[in-house]
Amino acid sequence: MNGMDPLVRATLSVRSLGRTSVGAIVSCGLGAYWVFAVRSGHVGIDSAIAAATAASLLIARVVQKLSKRDDAHYIERDVGMLSGLLLMIVVQRFAGGVDGPWAASVYLLMALVAAVARPLAIVQTGLYILALEASVRAFSLHEPVVEPMVARASFLATFALASTVVVRAEVVRIRHAAQGKLDAELAKIKEDARSYRLLGAGENKSEDRLERASALEIQKAVHYALDLLRRTLGLHTAVMLWQNTRGTHLRISELSTESDAIHDAPFPVGDGVLAAVALNKERVALSNLRPSFKVPYYDGPSPIRSLLAIPALEDGNLRGILAVDRTTADPFTPHEEELVQQAARFCVRAIQNERVFVQLERAKVEQGKLYRAAQALGAALSEKEVLDAAVRAAREIASFDLAMVTLYDDTAKLHQVVAATSENGEVDDLVGAKFQHNSGLVSMVVQNRFPLPYKGEYDGDRQVVLTRNYPWPKIPSLLVLPLVLHDRPLGTLILGARRRHAFGDSVRPTLEVLASHLAVSLANARMVHKLETMATTDGLTGLFNKRAMLEEGKKKIAASARFGRKMSLLVTDIDFFKKVNDTFGHDVGDVVIKGLGDILKRQKRTTDMVARFGGEEFVVLCEQTDEAGAMLLAERIREELGKTTFHSDKGPVNVTCSLGIATFPEAGKDWESMFKAADEALYVSKRTGRNKSSAHVPTRGSTLTPPPSKRLAG
Repeated sequence: MNGMDPLVRATLSVRSLGRTSVGAIVSCGLGAYWVFAVRSGHVGIDSAIAAATAASLLIARVVQKLSKRDDAHYIERDVGMLSGLLLMIVVQRFAGGVDGPWAASVYLLMALVAAVARPLAIVQTGLYILALEASVRAFSLHEPVVEPMVARASFLATFALASTVVVRAEVVRIRHAAQGKLDAELAKIKEDARSYRLLGAGENKSEDRLERASALEIQKAVHYALDLLRRTLGLHTAVMLWQNTRGTHLRISELSTESDAIHDAPFPVGDGVLAAVALNKERVALSNLRPSFKVPYYDGPSPIRSLLAIPALEDGNLRGILAVDRTTADPFTPHEEELVQQAARFCVRAIQNERVFVQLERAKVEQGKLYRAAQALGAALSEKEVLDAAVRAAREIASFDLAMVTLYDDTAKLHQVVAATSENGEVDDLVGAKFQHNSGLVSMVVQNRFPLPYKGEYDGDRQVVLTRNYPWPKIPSLLVLPLVLHDRPLGTLILGARRRHAFGDSVRPTLEVLASHLAVSLANARMVHKLETMATTDGLTGLFNKRAMLEEGKKKIAASARFGRKMSLLVTDIDFFKKVNDTFGHDVGDVVIKGLGDILKRQKRTTDMVARFGGEEFVVLCEQTDEAGAMLLAERIREELGKTTFHSDKGPVNVTCSLGIATFPEAGKDWESMFKAADEALYVSKRTGRNKSSAHVPTRGSTLTPPPSKRLAG
């Protein structure tokens, strides 16, 4: 199969080259034939067939280009070359030759190609046209080539460049104009959403889509009401004027009109005949209006003769004005006024309903985020997993550039950075940093259990986040959230963003709930870690306990058997330990046990495992260690304990220990046999005088013998 790969690749390359080059090959072949035909003077049916072939391929390429199935540059090149060939045939055959009155049409072709093709296709088309004409002049007409072709090339380049510049500039202008209209429309929708009080965080695309969709739904509902009102009452215009958020201006929110003279720009609330409606919050009905009366939503003189304006109120506050008018002087009847008032109430209710819908949608989204965060935090067992899950959940709620978690030790009054992440690494190296309780934002948040700074706006010149020894990045948005569990502060969650107002009222409550979840999950992770430690650790010495040693010992013996490695097991016991307890008390006995545990910690290698098996008995498991290496370790332990003096109220205490050694696989091939051999070796040390190290020696006459060189006085 590997031997076929080069052949397959070569075949595919040839096929690809043929597919992309067929147009250029046909164009060059037909061009050469045309030059030969002109030279020989046999321009007949064969030439017609050649032209038809070029035209067919040209049509196929144009269809391929328009269908957008393949938008490669070679299609544009083929279209340009084939078009140039056909144009040269027409000019030479029917329009007076290459110097005839229609020869300049090639410049128009070049301009057209430059308008739609890529630069490489433009260059290839121009070179093909120049080469074809030069061939006709040189080989068919036997005319000079250099001077006319230099002029032709200059004009072709000029037309191509001019067309490219003009067309590209026009495309850019159209795009900018279209983008400007789109931005203006989006800004209008955004302003509508703001005036309808639909805006939320506005931090992501889904939030923007929700706001735009809600604003459009309101516009549809209001336009339907206005259009129905205009058609029913025979009105000239029905318009809903909505007040901006500051209450200073009115603008057209939606209208249905027969007029072309509508003034679409915002106007002051107190402008024109509508000022009384805004001031008194009461309807205004006018008839027999003169053109001199100013109606703010019309340009120029007023075309209407009667007008009715109804205030749109929400909780007693003016939100907008519904105005309807006629070109006749007939006053509005009470029945018509009632219909207009109902329409105004309908418009306000439509806005209120959409606002409630948006709030429900936001609440659903926020609940979903919190639910996913709670799931992730609940599934995290270690402290690192909890912190990672919290940062991911916070990023789903708000956009930020850095995050940090600090923990607080209430006993030592000390803060510590336990996690930090940022896009540019400004705070990543602060992990592990400790600082005292001070007047910084973190300390204040821990003390007051309240998020800071106010409104999430950070002033680096006046505010300190951690401590002055740890400078904070210059970012405008900052939020320090307390991690509190049962009114006990655990630490803080710190979020920072380069975007202003990143932690506004729309996201702060959700982040505060997340911080509460984080505090609970951190406490749970600590409890899990504590339980795991208690399950595997001896409380007095901090070494592994018997259960942990049994589990790990079996795994390590199995690994040594699999890879054929040596391993040794040491069992040690304090000599005459009962006498120590009886003479000095159990408290001193615990001190002695802890002292031996400390000696074992110091003497062991990193890969060795030490456990307290119970009472004064300890076990050391040494991977990749033979009997000689284990004996050296045992002697170091025995000698250091013999040199150690423990102090008590009844005077100094000196103790010794005895050790037994078993080596895998000579002493056994599983944990039980290994431990039994080491334990028997220990008792050999005990029976032969104590304060010595004995190795298990499988012999025919005796199971164990103490090495004579290791016998020391007890």
